[in-house]
Amino acid sequence: MTEVVDAAPETCPVHADDAASAHGYEPLGPDSLTWQIWGTWTGMFQGLWAGSIQNMHPKLGAAVWDHSDFFGERWQRLMRSLYPISGVVFDSVVPGAQTGLEVRDYHRTVKGTMEDGSRYHALDPDVFYWAHATFWYGNVRLCERFGPFLTEDQKRQLFEESKAWYAQYGVSMRPVPDTYEDFLEYWDHMCRNVLRDHVSVRTVLDITQLPPPPFLSFIPTWLWDRYLVPQNQKLFMWLTTGFYDEPVREILGLEWTDTDERRFRLLGKGINLVMHRLLPKRALRHPRPRDAWDRVTGRVAADAPIVHTPTRNLPPESERDNPMHYCPVTAARRASYPGVLTAD
Repeated sequence: MTEVVDAAPETCPVHADDAASAHGYEPLGPDSLTWQIWGTWTGMFQGLWAGSIQNMHPKLGAAVWDHSDFFGERWQRLMRSLYPISGVVFDSVVPGAQTGLEVRDYHRTVKGTMEDGSRYHALDPDVFYWAHATFWYGNVRLCERFGPFLTEDQKRQLFEESKAWYAQYGVSMRPVPDTYEDFLEYWDHMCRNVLRDHVSVRTVLDITQLPPPPFLSFIPTWLWDRYLVPQNQKLFMWLTTGFYDEPVREILGLEWTDTDERRFRLLGKGINLVMHRLLPKRALRHPRPRDAWDRVTGRVAADAPIVHTPTRNLPPESERDNPMHYCPVTAARRASYPGVLTAD
């Protein structure tokens, strides 16, 4: 049975049956390259890139600006969103999990009208696929810059696996390019002809009003505001500029010199050495991917409840019944099952 989400002229057909089977794809597992290299904390280096380049899609940027509370609770939104986003891939080993369908359904009510009078919907096939493209291809860009460095064949493999990943949402596969080379043309077209500067982009890039992240909450406010915030803004803006394609830099008016490129490549080699050669993989993984690997290796029971975000990351009380938000009941479920690892 197929249901079409209402009130938007261009929305993905939403399938009520199993997402991957509906499109002929099986969920990704531990034998996939995506499982091997995705879902680590190194992705935080790319946080501003991911948020800003997503919002550069005119319809996606409008949807975020009109509907998301991202700008009011940025750390909490980021930290809790990592769980279901990574779960679309890694929950394949959890019996009965349908995380892709859940993520899709968070977007059912996100719709509205843009400044030019045209309408948008988060389940517009082209909008929804653009968000996915930034996730899977962002993984490639991160590896290109900070390792583990990939061969061209591995990039093609990741693209093919990205189709199985996208199929988990149970939405239209129409926008998905056929080959990796087709995808590169699609990406270049988006960067040159579709992406635009937007107030939601600039707001993502401005981190001067951010408080310390939860793991640095011990830092005095005066020290954070006076000294650390300006340096963080400078560092992460530089990192983000290094991840951008040149057409995107031009749209945003950002300069990138040969010296910047040399320093960025040197930094990438250092990060690859430390993060991917010296540190154990398990320590690098976000709690949800780590839990999946622990199920595979027997550290956690296969039928244990899914690891969810800690209570500190939940939406404000007034927003917890909003179907747009991922808001699980977490602590009680984990406490009732002693074999489940708690989230970091």
